[in-house]
Amino acid sequence: MTTLYLTEQHSVVKKDGDTLVVHIPEDKERGTQKRKVRVPLIKIDQVVVQGDSTITTPALLALLEQGAEVCFCSYYGQFRGRLSPGFSKNALIRIEQHRRHNDPAQALDLARCFVQGKLSNMRTLLLRGNRKRHDRTVARAAADIKGVLDQVAQVRHDPQVPIDPSQPQAGSAWGTLLGLEGSGTAFYFGAFGRLLKQDLGFKGRKKRPPTDPVNALLSYGYVLLMHNVMSAINLVGFDPYIGFLHSSQYGKPALALDLMEEFRAIIVDSVVLTVINNGILQRDDFQEELGTYRLTDKGRRTFLSKFEERLNTEIRHPVFKYKATYRKCLELQVRLLSKHLTGEIPAYQPFTVR
Repeated sequence: MTTLYLTEQHSVVKKDGDTLVVHIPEDKERGTQKRKVRVPLIKIDQVVVQGDSTITTPALLALLEQGAEVCFCSYYGQFRGRLSPGFSKNALIRIEQHRRHNDPAQALDLARCFVQGKLSNMRTLLLRGNRKRHDRTVARAAADIKGVLDQVAQVRHDPQVPIDPSQPQAGSAWGTLLGLEGSGTAFYFGAFGRLLKQDLGFKGRKKRPPTDPVNALLSYGYVLLMHNVMSAINLVGFDPYIGFLHSSQYGKPALALDLMEEFRAIIVDSVVLTVINNGILQRDDFQEELGTYRLTDKGRRTFLSKFEERLNTEIRHPVFKYKATYRKCLELQVRLLSKHLTGEIPAYQPFTVR
């Protein structure tokens, strides 16, 4: 299964039997001809529309019938909304999700797992990238993250500290956990630039707006990752807006943000290192406007191709011990969370690599 990205502006997607036909118009500025691209319906589990493209009603109905989601984004990749199949009928996991969310001790246990998975995979990426470099700054950052992980493991809820159930993250243990997450992330991005073979002006993580090409790639990749996590959450039947690590606020997909933490470094950051260090993307694949960087059309297509390659890469799942693609591992982690919340397994184990 794969994601169909519609990045060609003014394209039209129609259904033709068991396939989708993407009609791409002529573009005189780019010198491209009018053409058609046929994609078997059975291979698609998600469509991402970027900018001005049209999907006909028969095509939309066919996608929904096979459980595929359609995500709508702006031309620059900002999320606008999604069209999803019917919501899961499994109300029990949503009841348990809300119950755990309102229990500070149990919510903290899950939040700690997400932080452990995130920082562990960040440390692994630094160690992998430093095998041949032997950079002392990178090695020190990996050691510092290990120290933070040791502290994270000790964070526990103190029943003597009163907590407002509507704002569980306001407790002292929560403050400690979030502070440790911030420290570990700062160590990581403080050394991440040392792994880059091109000097693209990366001085640390800058989210909004991205002030250099590397941050532009990271931000774009995290948006794509969130789309895939949201699809897995909807498939299993959770409420994506009720999370544990991230606070639940209006319009904020807190659970999606929770679950994607474990995969940021090993999917998105890994792809960023690949495309930059192998010269697949270079400075002319970005456009700068008022200090903000974005991918060009060509650069975006290249990054999407490498992002899909990464999602379709197989790895041995640390819990199930069989090979699965990273895309499938996203779903498996959501299912592990479901099994934990419904009492089938005693604890949630974050996805970590070595």
